[in-house]
Amino acid sequence: MVRSFARRMQGLPAPATIEMARRARALRAEGKQVISLALGEPDFPTPAAVVEAAHQAALAGQTKYPPVDGTPALKAAVARKFSRENGLDYAPDEIMVSNGGKQVIFNAFMATLNDGDEVVVPAPYWVSYPLIARMFGGVPVYAPCREEDGFRLKAEALAAAMTPRTRWVVLNFPNNPTGAVCEQADLHAVAEVLRQYPDVWILSDEIYEHLVFDGVQSASIAAVAPDLKDRTITLNGVSKAYAMTGWRVGFAGGPKDLIAAMRGVQGNATSGICTIAQAAAAAALDGPADLVRTMAETYSRRRKMVVEALRAVPGLTCAMPEGAFYAYPGVAGCLGRTTAGGTRLETDHDFAVALLEEAHVATVPGSAFGLSPYLRLSCATRDEDLKEACTRIARFVDDLH
Repeated sequence: MVRSFARRMQGLPAPATIEMARRARALRAEGKQVISLALGEPDFPTPAAVVEAAHQAALAGQTKYPPVDGTPALKAAVARKFSRENGLDYAPDEIMVSNGGKQVIFNAFMATLNDGDEVVVPAPYWVSYPLIARMFGGVPVYAPCREEDGFRLKAEALAAAMTPRTRWVVLNFPNNPTGAVCEQADLHAVAEVLRQYPDVWILSDEIYEHLVFDGVQSASIAAVAPDLKDRTITLNGVSKAYAMTGWRVGFAGGPKDLIAAMRGVQGNATSGICTIAQAAAAAALDGPADLVRTMAETYSRRRKMVVEALRAVPGLTCAMPEGAFYAYPGVAGCLGRTTAGGTRLETDHDFAVALLEEAHVATVPGSAFGLSPYLRLSCATRDEDLKEACTRIARFVDDLH
């Protein structure tokens, strides 16, 4: 029997973040003492009050099928959040709740992309944007963000990537993997470019908005440029800021016709989101902000510790991230050399694999994010593990010849 699969699956790899985490788990199963900095997952527990809200919701019988686009209680909390924190007003039919932020992107692209439509993505980028676009016949086009510009998106780079076939522009600031933040001035310049393409949708992924440091201020393009709001999806969720990755709750605000189309996609895919998780998310959004600030302060301290340690290693460079909880060191000075285990390093992928196999530190190569030669390291883990990981990286580089 010959089995065939849809053409959309041809050449569709697993996200590199997940693949490196899988390799790390396999080595741990062999008894190796692996430190994994591959996944962007907070090491804090979900706040106790949020867990209790979920418990009470279950006891109260909130265990039936929910509306496809979210419970009224959570949508109301989302509306309050957008108004309070982003200066954006959305009606109930302009909001939807999904299984994490990734499903928001999936819904939006499935509802709008036709074969050959282009999706402009600033690079470096989160690995899933181009992969999801390709699933629906979209063609990723990249707008490079340079280290010397702090990895911020420059208007001229965006303009150079735009064509008559552009259907979407993705903005992800604070950025995964670099931690770059586009402030109001940056977004005003970006908006000037977007005004020249009135038929282009805009996806603003702001999942890391609360994790910004050193007085930097993140902003929503729909608030900075209100004339673009009617074609902008503002994406957010509770995973990063509230340490709720496993609850799988993302949400978006946008024009009601696009939200309706996305609701149609979700209704035929997963239907509504777990009611108990929605109750927890509502409690998080309406709860006190002090826990979020505490987590952000911890991430800020850790990124300084990691960046300073990496900058002290000959052959490595590392920009200081302005947000999120990643470091993105450059490894160009280490390429063309050979590891103690005999592996010649030609690419950042070679570096990441050898670092995992020989030093037992899991990272993700920059090639997975569209800009080489770099590595992405998550700083969302214990101080002791971060210090040990940096020590191992320094030893690994010192042993190159």
